Amino acid sequence: MQQWYQELFNSFVNKYENESFTQGTVGEVDFLESEINHDKSCKILDVGCGTGRHAIELTKRGYQVTGVDLSEKMLKRAREKATESGVGIDFIQADARNLPFQGEFDLVVMLCEGGFPLMETDEMNFQILESASRSLKKGGKLIFTTLNGLFPLFHSVKDFINSNSESQTNRENSFNLMTFRDEYQMEIEDDEGKVLNLNCNERYYVPSEITWLLKSLNFNPVDIYGCKLGEFSRNDPLTTEDYEMLVVAEYLINE
Repeated sequence: MQQWYQELFNSFVNKYENESFTQGTVGEVDFLESEINHDKSCKILDVGCGTGRHAIELTKRGYQVTGVDLSEKMLKRAREKATESGVGIDFIQADARNLPFQGEFDLVVMLCEGGFPLMETDEMNFQILESASRSLKKGGKLIFTTLNGLFPLFHSVKDFINSNSESQTNRENSFNLMTFRDEYQMEIEDDEGKVLNLNCNERYYVPSEITWLLKSLNFNPVDIYGCKLGEFSRNDPLTTEDYEMLVVAEYLINE
């Protein structure tokens, strides 16, 4: 049985690229470059790469990038876009919880909810972080965005989503203060014009949780910031107004 995110990403490929939250690629890649000091020898892994927007932009700038996603339909579009852009990228279908890499990359990125935190359990989400850590070289960096658990304590997630997406409507949101999970019904029109009704479940994290999880995997330091579309910055402190948080962590040990 497919999970809701599998059904979504297999049916919402072309329209995904027109969403407002996918329009900040250039600015986001500017930040990634600054974090690796524009070192073109760095090998980069893009987890949950989707249609390849970050991987393609990074490759255009001279980096060697591998893209991984669970959705073959997303990857098919990513390969088409890479060909159209004249760049060669290794796109691989794989589960983010079990990446086929061992100490190969200088930078691992998971942006725009690239797998984490969409899993059904906290343990499964943690497996994604474990898998990312195994993929890194000693001293490598993990940069990802995830849902900010401080946001739904002060705001309506349903109202935020409905005001920021032309194609998606959220209904019956139920944010659980014990689990920090938001369960909701999503109504969205797929690439063929068919209306999908999905029962969704996403995990929000507070900064202290992320810090603890990553330090348990030998990441240090762990820095967390606010996350502005297309404007990632270390000068942007996380607040209750940020729907997402930006996490930058350095991996100390590679066994």
